[in-house]
Amino acid sequence: MDKILSAEQKCADNGVKLTKRRKQVLTALLECNAAVSAYELTELCNQQGETAMPAMSVYRILDFLEGQSLVHRLSTTNKYIACSHISCDHTHFTRPQFLICNDCTRVQEVDVTSETLSAIERVAADVGFNLSDKQLEVSGTCSNCK
Repeated sequence: MDKILSAEQKCADNGVKLTKRRKQVLTALLECNAAVSAYELTELCNQQGETAMPAMSVYRILDFLEGQSLVHRLSTTNKYIACSHISCDHTHFTRPQFLICNDCTRVQEVDVTSETLSAIERVAADVGFNLSDKQLEVSGTCSNCK
């Protein structure tokens, strides 16, 4: 199934609508091969769109899309990527984790077991550290850049 159609269906299932502007932002993210900032996304949308979209609108749309689990915000870079599971017809029970290439900035969304996340939480607790966010963002080099 097409990712935009899947996104529209997920939104409809949640009682909200994937508007034309929301589709435009999501489509731009889906077409990117790397994480992009809201301002980079604004530029992309304004190059493709008929009317200019202000950055504030893009931020609001990204908040909406993130709330619908259609996009993810990378905390370490403050950039966004489209969820790789938009077309999945099953529920993902773990929080998404990310592998980020230092060279090309490509981001790979990966599943990490709940046991792995629990082990990290235990190690942190053992040294008196309380995790405020359980999203892992690991930097390295992708196979294309190796």
